[in-house]
Amino acid sequence: MAKYDVKTAYKTLYAPSARNFTEVDVPRFRYVAVDGKGDPNTSESYARAVEALYGVSYTLKFAGKADGRDHVVGPLEALWRADDPSVFLSRDKDAWEWTVMIWQPDWVDDAALGRAAGDTARKKPNPALAAVRLIRPHEGRSVQILHIGSYDDETPTLARLHDEYMPAHGLTFNGDHHEIYLGDPRRVAPEKLRTVLRQPVRPR
Repeated sequence: MAKYDVKTAYKTLYAPSARNFTEVDVPRFRYVAVDGKGDPNTSESYARAVEALYGVSYTLKFAGKADGRDHVVGPLEALWRADDPSVFLSRDKDAWEWTVMIWQPDWVDDAALGRAAGDTARKKPNPALAAVRLIRPHEGRSVQILHIGSYDDETPTLARLHDEYMPAHGLTFNGDHHEIYLGDPRRVAPEKLRTVLRQPVRPR
């Protein structure tokens, strides 16, 4: 059975340059997602959301595999937003709003998600499971780069993107700041973490 891996199928989106900003066209992917607000390092709701997403994602993977369609569970991703984008540079995390999410194959629909959430809840109750939903954001034209290092060291790269690259190319914001976490912070040293930083854009 061939195992589909979105990171392999879309290498340009999941393995960008760590040296230069690159422009990409992001298709309308499907994700299971949970919304929330606050510092991801201290928010209990964020931890519960991540746990719920992984539980549902692996339940969906095993359900698909039983039907002959296997896939690799995608990496954790998150959309970040705030009324004032400067809070991302100042790292005022209490002001951050987030949608944490994991990619899903096209066969996953609301009915499949409902069954998976129910199965996951029976194994390990989690209040965040009631908030898991399917989304299909369309980011389209975006600028991205691979950040290597601690999440708290992203500020200089984001400042270059917002204050240098985008103005120099006549671009402005066109959606939420997007991060893709390619390393597990529980197992990888902070200086070796790999994170895709992506910003949907449009002409200014």
